Amino acid sequence: MTEPSPDYVQSLGRGLAVIRAFDAGHPRRTLSEVAKATDLTRATARRFLLTLVELGYVRTDGSVFWLTPRVLELGYSYLSSLSLPEVAGPHLESLANQVHESTSVSILDGEDIVYVARVPVSRIMTVSITIGTRFPAFSTSMGRVLLAGLPEQAFEEYLAKVTFTPLTDRTVLSADQLREQVRATREAGYCLVDQELEQGLRSMAAPIRDHTGTVCAAVNISTHAARYTTDSVRTDLLPPLLTTAAAISADLARVQNHA
Repeated sequence: MTEPSPDYVQSLGRGLAVIRAFDAGHPRRTLSEVAKATDLTRATARRFLLTLVELGYVRTDGSVFWLTPRVLELGYSYLSSLSLPEVAGPHLESLANQVHESTSVSILDGEDIVYVARVPVSRIMTVSITIGTRFPAFSTSMGRVLLAGLPEQAFEEYLAKVTFTPLTDRTVLSADQLREQVRATREAGYCLVDQELEQGLRSMAAPIRDHTGTVCAAVNISTHAARYTTDSVRTDLLPPLLTTAAAISADLARVQNHA
């Protein structure tokens, strides 16, 4: 067996081994079974299991342990940082070349959207947008698409904690207003935001869905208000945007189904 490097963190390795002890053939295990599967003492395995219980990754009824859906967050971090940008990149390039406007993909993180892929065509905002840039979800087209994809309870929890800050004189500033905007987004299947994030900026977004059909990201086209009216945004930019969203979703589902 290869000796671990000096930088190897044994406790982290053991904790991950405990998580990996659960699989399709062994969805529930006793403490003794986990200890045997991981080659740990019962006392050590117990400490790791109870730590994972406290963190929300494992549940127990006192005699057996099992994983919770929260462990999917670990895989989602990988999707957000690698698979999704790689899948979306060629589609964003194609879309940007077609409409000659900047295109982006973002995910929801707390109360913000976070950019994970982008093809800029021209500088239309006062701030520079790069991978990792964050904006408030409530004032962005991608944010409203992502909020529309949340379960109702999760959306209401978001509304209970979000702070509405006026970014322009058009920014939505109440839970009731945003609730109506998100409802309309859910029904339409896309969202157009007109100069709420920054004066002169219009953007339109559509949902990206994973292999289960769940909204996991959003793709948008952003343009200057001087180049497109709200009507021409819908007429000229919406069809290629929806086509791109569907193509990214299809490719992402194929990657996930073969993972």
